[in-house]
Amino acid sequence: MQNLTLTWQSAGAVAVGLHAGAYAAVKGRKPALSALLREAGTLLALFALWQLVGHLSVMSTDHALDRASWIHHTEQVVGLPDEASWQKAVTPYPVLVRLANYYYAVMHFAVMLGVLLWVFVRHRERYAWVRNTVVITTAVCLLVQFVPVAPPRMLPESGFVDVAAQYGQSVYGGAVGGVVVADQLSAMPSVHVAWCVLAAVAVIRVSRSSLRWVMVLHPVLTVAVVVVTANHFWLDGIVAVLILFLAYAVLALSARRRGRASAETEFRPRGTAGERLEQVG
Repeated sequence: MQNLTLTWQSAGAVAVGLHAGAYAAVKGRKPALSALLREAGTLLALFALWQLVGHLSVMSTDHALDRASWIHHTEQVVGLPDEASWQKAVTPYPVLVRLANYYYAVMHFAVMLGVLLWVFVRHRERYAWVRNTVVITTAVCLLVQFVPVAPPRMLPESGFVDVAAQYGQSVYGGAVGGVVVADQLSAMPSVHVAWCVLAAVAVIRVSRSSLRWVMVLHPVLTVAVVVVTANHFWLDGIVAVLILFLAYAVLALSARRRGRASAETEFRPRGTAGERLEQVG
């Protein structure tokens, strides 16, 4: 399988090109095109940063496997289903495994890009809310990912198999065109899960079509895919969703404060009582 995931170097280069195009569009008096290019460049810059963080850490990578083992053990203690058993139920069916690998590699970024483009073009008044949610959620996830945690596929002793490597579909591993791809020790939290839930919520809240509920299939499929491919634990996804809820809370609080400030400005008396009497007289 050809690696369809952009490296942080290529994503960063495209982001710079898009921002340059946005600047040129402003000079050419094309504000709509400029805004579109700028937003696309910002999203790609975020993606590049996410890829880059995989190569950085604030702690040693020596214990990344130990942290993954601890997560797996903790899940079993609290009674969560064993991801290894889910994977074993799918591995006898090569077609399903290959489809899961493709979905993991391609749909994560493609669906989010499509949702953002749709909101930007069709529902511009809601775009800032969706974009800001993506930025806050991704930024917090990146901060957590500075602590390296291995994915379950690196724990063969626990029954996990790296099915993407087995079928030659891994988005990790070797370089593509001499450029190093994303590191593999940033499994906690799962940005895949955060983004798929975010995309579904955005479509359901913004759209008025009865078909909008079909978008729920995306997070359902994504969660199943990240588990059966052994790229994430349940807790990786749970923490990611909690971070997403935190982003929503921050945006709601910010909107409430802006609304309160606007109301206070609107109803604040202008001038002193004497000044108002003079104005009336």
